[in-house]
Amino acid sequence: MYKRILVAVEHSPADRTILEHVAGLAKLTGASLLLVHVADGWAARHFDQLKLRESEEMIEDRAYLERTAADLAARGFRTETHLALGDPATELIRVASERDVDLIAMSTHGHRFLSDVIRGATADRVRHLVKCPVLLLRAY
Repeated sequence: MYKRILVAVEHSPADRTILEHVAGLAKLTGASLLLVHVADGWAARHFDQLKLRESEEMIEDRAYLERTAADLAARGFRTETHLALGDPATELIRVASERDVDLIAMSTHGHRFLSDVIRGATADRVRHLVKCPVLLLRAY
């Protein structure tokens, strides 16, 4: 059913929810996991334009992705990582298309109204603009 699942990770405790759920799904389907984190700080958003060096945030995010992938690999999962830079929704949509994923899995925080406007509704944009299924789990 699923061959490659893109798992959007935030580098936060919310990742536990989505990773545990997707690990079970991947085990059932034999899918590989593509862990994607989008660094969206100032340096990340202007990295290519200004030819900047990686910020501490980006270095920490890359290390987090590698640790998370290593943990999953030790449990028998085939994993890849990708650190994207810029707007989270835009980058998740782009990576999903470029890497030919069958499912996007991400956690949500249950923001409402004004909070969605202020924080941006990443999950909402992603689910409306991709061509593959999107699994949304509320983070606890």
